Amino acid sequence: MSLHIVLFEPEIPQNTGNIARTCAVIGAKLDLVYPIGFSLDEKHLKRAGLDYWSQLEITKWKDIAQFMEIHGQEKQLFLYTTKAPKSYHKVIYTSEGDTYLVFGKESAGIPEEVLVEHKENCVRIPMRPALRSLNLSNSVAIAAYEYLRQTDFIGLQGQGQLHHSHWKD
Repeated sequence: MSLHIVLFEPEIPQNTGNIARTCAVIGAKLDLVYPIGFSLDEKHLKRAGLDYWSQLEITKWKDIAQFMEIHGQEKQLFLYTTKAPKSYHKVIYTSEGDTYLVFGKESAGIPEEVLVEHKENCVRIPMRPALRSLNLSNSVAIAAYEYLRQTDFIGLQGQGQLHHSHWKD
């Protein structure tokens, strides 16, 4: 079982860096679908990802068509879009096989033709109707942690250092 965070044509290096950091912390794989709007050597990308880059598995895809040709029929493929009627918390994630959480570029989201072809796999994060969207890295964190919650946080554990006696009741 592997969780893949898939970014279609990301444009902002700080978002991708933050997402890379989230992926490293939770053990998810990061799939970058080109073209991307920055160099992987960009300092803002590296800074946002901290020193976690060595803890991360990254797969690079030539374009959306190549990614969808190989993974478009996956049972656990979910496309995050503001256009979907189904909320992300209504999805049933399983820990069997790989799961792909797909996010579009910051300025335009996932291409309409991909959404239409996979409309049963489209999900949204609820928000106020008058507002356009959440930040990409925040959306990824919300979706990834819902997947982890449903799969009982397999492979993760808390790292708290405080004794219970230090907490006030």
